[in-house]
Amino acid sequence: MAYQGVLNDIRACVKMQKPERIPVFAMSEEFDVKWHGKYTYEEVATNADKLVEVWSAAIKEFDYDWAWIQLDDCIEFEVLGVGCVGSGNILRATRDYLPAEKETLKNLKMPDPEKSGRMPMKLEAIRRLKDNFGDTICVVGGNAAPYTSAGLLYGLEKPMTMMFEDPDLLKDTIDFFVELQTRWGLAQIAAGADAIWLGDCNAFSGMLSPKQYREFAFTPCQKVVAAYKKAGGMTFLHNSEISLPHIALECELGADVISIGPGADFAQVKAATEGKTCIMGNLDPIEVLLKGSPELVAAEVERIMAIGKKGAGYIFDDGEMIPRDVPVENMRALMKTAKALSAA
Repeated sequence: MAYQGVLNDIRACVKMQKPERIPVFAMSEEFDVKWHGKYTYEEVATNADKLVEVWSAAIKEFDYDWAWIQLDDCIEFEVLGVGCVGSGNILRATRDYLPAEKETLKNLKMPDPEKSGRMPMKLEAIRRLKDNFGDTICVVGGNAAPYTSAGLLYGLEKPMTMMFEDPDLLKDTIDFFVELQTRWGLAQIAAGADAIWLGDCNAFSGMLSPKQYREFAFTPCQKVVAAYKKAGGMTFLHNSEISLPHIALECELGADVISIGPGADFAQVKAATEGKTCIMGNLDPIEVLLKGSPELVAAEVERIMAIGKKGAGYIFDDGEMIPRDVPVENMRALMKTAKALSAA
């Protein structure tokens, strides 16, 4: 069950020290809503009472060491005028983007996280989960990193062309999101979040070269991470990265933990990051959790844990969002095996 020392264990992992236990996480939001069975995902993502009910039940049932309150990629952007669609059990996603023009940026108003859109609901859920569980779990909020935010405002491909066509507008837009994502992250930390899940998947190596990452994504992300740290919050950075050169750059950002994508060679990543940055990951949620058997799940957890526990600086997690249709017996196999192996 949830335990009082989990935050100390996370901090020990971040400091490259030996924890009492390896914390065990799972990106299980969609799965948890289906398992709970009372509400659609849209209902949970728009109502603090239902969110707290589902998350609390899932934490107790599956023994997660965190409450991961990421929800979807739209919370910061729907209040800026970006079209966002989703219904039932289909997560909201950005679709109708704003024009990549100076006038668009000029007309953007900085939203108030305490008043704008669904963010007050999310803050309320963070407060209540922290009140319910105290320090026996790690409560984790979520934001998009500044470079990825530009893509969620203008469209995924637009920042990649703006690097060549209008780099000044791109950098100005990213600067706007440094401020927004700092404010919104600090509001979650003030509400009780122990960490912020900072998603920068648009800066993934399949989209940016290391040089482009350094020029456009690195420093803005670093500024946000530094602001969270100053406020006492940890940052869990998620680019779903698999490229060693890109992971090496992420190690310089100052993030407390880097989440590794399921396509990475985890042994190579562990060797490359040893003594530099704590990592989490990278169980495959599709090929292993969704399509595999409980025996395959247990074997993969054992393999990844054996790699991660060598040296220091490791937290167990899967590599990406767990699908809602993962068999319950596979999730039980994941958590049972990981917990049994969690003694450091």
